[in-house]
Amino acid sequence: MTIRQADIESVFREKVGRRLDRVIVRSPGRVNLIGEHTDYNEGFVLPASIDRALIFVVSARNDGLCCFYAADLKDEFSVALTSIERTQKGWPNYLLGVIEELKKMGLSIPGCDVVFGGDIPIGAGMSSSAAVECGFAFALNQLFNFGISSMELVKLGQRCENNFVGLNCGIMDQFVNIFGEDRKVLKIDCRSLAFEYFPFERDDLALVLCETEAKRSLASSEYNIRRRQCETGVGILQKHKREIRSLRDVSPELLNEHRNEMEPIIFQRCAYVVGENQRVLQACEDLHRNDFRAFGGQMYLSHSGLRDGYQVSSPDLDFLVDAASSIDGVLGARMMGAGFGGCTINLVEQKGVDNFVEEMKKSYRHRTGKESNVYVTHIQSGTCLLPMIEN
Repeated sequence: MTIRQADIESVFREKVGRRLDRVIVRSPGRVNLIGEHTDYNEGFVLPASIDRALIFVVSARNDGLCCFYAADLKDEFSVALTSIERTQKGWPNYLLGVIEELKKMGLSIPGCDVVFGGDIPIGAGMSSSAAVECGFAFALNQLFNFGISSMELVKLGQRCENNFVGLNCGIMDQFVNIFGEDRKVLKIDCRSLAFEYFPFERDDLALVLCETEAKRSLASSEYNIRRRQCETGVGILQKHKREIRSLRDVSPELLNEHRNEMEPIIFQRCAYVVGENQRVLQACEDLHRNDFRAFGGQMYLSHSGLRDGYQVSSPDLDFLVDAASSIDGVLGARMMGAGFGGCTINLVEQKGVDNFVEEMKKSYRHRTGKESNVYVTHIQSGTCLLPMIEN
């Protein structure tokens, strides 16, 4: 990212000038290797921060103004701290929301200049939104010595998206943005927010994302339906075990014992979530044993469950997973994200990456007439300070 950092610092000098008090922050995108639709069921997820990232250069002002410049969009936005409100422009809301949440914490800033940009593609499922929120919050925390803890930065980022941007996201994206580490994945308990690192130390493996380029028009409405279906299943099971709070507390045996009390579709949804939590735990054991073939097998099983049990896949996503499974050097593949579009994540031997990219692009173009954007990623650390390239 050094060259990209130089680019963003150059834009900062052009827009703001030479400021020795500036802070420079790298804020990464993320992938989720396994554990989909488990977060709102208080289950487990297994994400990692990656080498695609945003670079922020931030300095203080003393005139009550916040001046933002999005280098990739070549767009800017300025606002007085006394009149912050949501804007139709869209992207500034992820920054403004951070300032609003700081205000609610009793923290204020005198103003700021912000230039940011990077190589996280927007809408490709790598959570560019959390990278904006957490990167900016981290930078302000450093610049003004607020002393906000890492966990509170995570929660601040989530509140920004929930309260100001208006998206009811879970906490995974912000969590791994702040707590991600090199060559490790992060198992997060979405109930307690306890977390544990597991090794992902194979330099001969890459995580490759294949994008469908399909709009996820059903994702929001179907997401809410799935939540209600899971809650219905929990309500039935609570009649037998009052201590059950969510599907996180349900074993496969208990679920099967009361299968006949549920409509088939309710059982189907619950069975997927219960099984996916088990798969996350098993995948972590596979990583402990450095058994990436077994880990890849859990990814395939996850996709089957998302396709058949939770029914949030799509023909394009299924095609990409099937196509990947026939290519040498692919250990695992599944859809990633809410579903009905978006991308697949593929575990690929590094020596076969070039062939994989070529074959997937060719297969998808032949099937759909569309191009599939393919992104090769590796695991890298979470949000951090960078040294200035030059004074």
